[in-house]
Amino acid sequence: MSIKVHNLSYVYDKGLSFEKTALKNVSVTIEEGKIVGIIGHTGSGKSTLIQHMNGLIKPPAKGMVWVDDMDLYEQQKEVFLICQKVGMVFQYPEMQLFEDTVEKDIGFGPKNLGLNEEEVHDRVVEALGMVDLDYDSIRSRQPFFMSGGEKRRIAIAGILAMKPKYLIMDEPTAGLDPYAREQLLDEIVYINREKKITVIMVSHDMDEIARLTDYLYVMNQGQIALHGKTSDVFAQFEKIQEIGMMLPQVTEILIGLSNKCPNVNYSIFNLDAAVNEILKCRC
Repeated sequence: MSIKVHNLSYVYDKGLSFEKTALKNVSVTIEEGKIVGIIGHTGSGKSTLIQHMNGLIKPPAKGMVWVDDMDLYEQQKEVFLICQKVGMVFQYPEMQLFEDTVEKDIGFGPKNLGLNEEEVHDRVVEALGMVDLDYDSIRSRQPFFMSGGEKRRIAIAGILAMKPKYLIMDEPTAGLDPYAREQLLDEIVYINREKKITVIMVSHDMDEIARLTDYLYVMNQGQIALHGKTSDVFAQFEKIQEIGMMLPQVTEILIGLSNKCPNVNYSIFNLDAAVNEILKCRC
């Protein structure tokens, strides 16, 4: 099963003097079980694309979107069920916290699914565990007075409590300090590997993308410029640079080293592996 986007086009303010084409014949397949990255400049169409994946944007000017073989635009009356299957974590999701306790905030979605109190409680406990927060010590706290990293994880737990099969994360580590950032990245891997939730991750941080993702789409001017396994995409560094995108720092170092050591492997994103490659070059 998968999310499939086929020949998707979308125009904002169509027919007006300031209309803007956001997507042009975009086709994307998100395979189940993967962590998939989507990168591109601001205005490249990333946000418009991901908002089509859970029905937040009404039927496109052209194209189709399927979630597990379900046509999203034939199922507009079931949009709540679609959003349950495809969870969306917006940039700075902590700004959407509104209840006066952590437990109430995370339980809001499951409660609105019509679940009983015991089922809601179980989902809250499980979701907090998935973001490495202890239910007993945090359940009654007011989320507004917690740290930025904790608020971000509580907001993500609120989406996870809906038990999505797919989780879209828009700049998930934006604004976090280094410690909170590393915590969250580890939790994203855990959510994917252990809980079997497919993750679609939008980020401007190439090191995060290189470290976490299995497959990568590069967007430019509303179109897919490159796609493939993450290592294969970043290996096309000249095309990446032509688009004006940054490379992972490790890749940049190894590419620079390749001027002296032509056989250096610059399709490496792991720091330990990069150190070994550098040491081989010294020999």
